[in-house]
Amino acid sequence: MRLELLVADAVEWCIDEGPEMNEHKALILDEVRKYHADVEPAGDFEPGVTEIWPTGAVHDVADRLALVEAALELRVAGGSRARKFESVFARKMKRRKAHLTNSGSSANLLAISALTSHRLEDARLRPGDEVITVAAAFPTTVNPILQNGLVPVYVDVELGTYNPTVDMVARAIGPKTRAIMIAHTVGNPFAVAEMAELAAEHELFLVEDSCDAVGSTYDGEPVGTFGDLTTVSFYPAHHMTMGEGGCVLTSSLLLSRIVESLRDWGRDCWCEPGESNTCLKRFSYQMGTLPHGYDHKYIYSHVGYNLKITELQAALGLSQLGKVDDFCAARRHNWRRLREGLEGVPYLILPEATPRSDPSWYGFVLTVDPGAPFDAKELVDFLEDRKIGTRRLFAGNLLRHPAYLDREHRVVGELVNTDLITTHTFHVGVYPGLTDQMIDYVVASIKEFIAARG
Repeated sequence: MRLELLVADAVEWCIDEGPEMNEHKALILDEVRKYHADVEPAGDFEPGVTEIWPTGAVHDVADRLALVEAALELRVAGGSRARKFESVFARKMKRRKAHLTNSGSSANLLAISALTSHRLEDARLRPGDEVITVAAAFPTTVNPILQNGLVPVYVDVELGTYNPTVDMVARAIGPKTRAIMIAHTVGNPFAVAEMAELAAEHELFLVEDSCDAVGSTYDGEPVGTFGDLTTVSFYPAHHMTMGEGGCVLTSSLLLSRIVESLRDWGRDCWCEPGESNTCLKRFSYQMGTLPHGYDHKYIYSHVGYNLKITELQAALGLSQLGKVDDFCAARRHNWRRLREGLEGVPYLILPEATPRSDPSWYGFVLTVDPGAPFDAKELVDFLEDRKIGTRRLFAGNLLRHPAYLDREHRVVGELVNTDLITTHTFHVGVYPGLTDQMIDYVVASIKEFIAARG
């Protein structure tokens, strides 16, 4: 959003507070603009000295102004900005409904929990039901399965795409299987159209974890439009940020209502904070064994949570949303530059986009060939010494972590690639804050290391 529009909005939002307050607010926002110019870091890159982060957020003066403007209004709980974001983001993602939450992890928890709701009647998931997923995952893709008393069924992934194939998932379907929940790994879509067909054939729910994949498409359609529910994260490492934040999206009005209830303490009422009697029947309900006319604002239809977002986060989100397409373009550019620069370098398995997809990449994943004369840790140590930040591919094999050793699960096939990822795979950054000079330094450093050991 342009600065001029933000300042105009600032004046409009407090029009009823009189000319003196309008003037003060405009002056404050003008000082914020000056402050931003004062503290903006220099853009000079010094190889081996300047940190090249593997992930990060990109903020500009519009973001700072949006936060300050929202703070001046002192409306902390989610309000009009949060509702506006949900509406705009749902349209962008081609879903009917979007519900903001305080993190992508909470979004995953809400998505799976919604599938256990009594309102789904016989279709609901019950304790002991199975959900197919992958072990090469971020923990909070899998945790909600366990937290709801369900059983994760793990399949392997491919090297290069780092996603499971439809065949892998199909072989894992058993008599207790009720759902599939898989992430689009580092923004690279899994074969989601075919996965949705598989889910429909077997009457399974499909949840797309799109936390790493805003802007990615499959068959020309945004990821997140194929499943029953999709989740997004707005953590600083992701494609746009609210600092902390997430979203659950769906085109099912029933699932939307369940998600909203679970997010908002489990209440049955759908009034926004500060509103009352939206349904015009506040004192006319009879639910459960409560007396007729019990206040609907305090009737609870789910065992829920408070996972809402603040108005300040939504303000930042709206500002970032105006730039997200440019952010995605920069990620694709940086990924291509790395891919072209490292083409033909020995001992590296380079990442590949899933056929029929156009990923909006979260990171550039590298797997060191098991036959290489060096291991991944040596390469990672070399890069880190040069101030080139790296990250593992999340948990590697989740089943090897202490938290999951004694949890009920099922494994279909051997997790050969998942184990290899644990020891041989990492990723470097492609986020929009990186320059061509930085990317070229990463390429040159990797080549230098391998040439010295080849």
